[in-house]
Amino acid sequence: MAKRKRAAQAKSEEEQGKSALLPQKKHYRQRAHANPFSDHALSYPSSPCAMDWSVHYPAFNGTGKVPEFADVGCGFGGLLITLAPMFPDVLMLGMEIRVQVSQFVHDRIAALRVTTSSDSTASSPTQYQNVSVVRANAMKFLPNYFAKHSLSALFFLFPDPHFKSRKHKARIISPTLLAEYAYVLRPGGIVYTITDVKDLHDWMKAHLSAFPSFEPVDEETLRSEGKGPIIDAVYTSTEEGKKVERNGGDKWMACFRRLPVPVR
Repeated sequence: MAKRKRAAQAKSEEEQGKSALLPQKKHYRQRAHANPFSDHALSYPSSPCAMDWSVHYPAFNGTGKVPEFADVGCGFGGLLITLAPMFPDVLMLGMEIRVQVSQFVHDRIAALRVTTSSDSTASSPTQYQNVSVVRANAMKFLPNYFAKHSLSALFFLFPDPHFKSRKHKARIISPTLLAEYAYVLRPGGIVYTITDVKDLHDWMKAHLSAFPSFEPVDEETLRSEGKGPIIDAVYTSTEEGKKVERNGGDKWMACFRRLPVPVR
């Protein structure tokens, strides 16, 4: 009995030690949103081929792999952290314009890599090696990071609604930006959107439906294709999504598939 008690105590202390390594949001204070039209001091590659992904995914160095999932405005990284263990061979990148928030995600990933390394084996490498984050303005520099048709999934989860009409041009889903999303997303790839603002949901849905490179796809179809875990993560993994649940609010999701490129 005493031996079992000591083992349980040791395990508890180990878990506490791992938790102590994880960053705490209270040390990364930041405004809820940032102006995408401001002149932020950002470093970005001149083109996708100039991007050194080995810095972000050292465990995949030499494999030729590039990110397939992109979470635009990833916030505190809830979606990325949830999906990473589910798809260990898929590289995922979060893009976040806010300094402190992107730093939090970076530190969170680094801590998770360290805390899970003790549980890894030769056949089961350290988790979270397939996820990373960059501080970037996706509205300006998305094609600088991703080559044509390189992504299989694009996520826009609880984006800034920009309620005022004169601010609608700053919404992350707009006719101008949809051309860039169609460029980086491969045929058959999925755009996932979700918000707790009905007006924004209607806006995103209308603009994506009107764009010739996308077609709407319902949740049931995506689940039948094996994307159920992704759908569940979209609903529940983000800080904003959890806040909406706590407050008893509604969530509206809309998904769209990238259509094949017409043969000329």
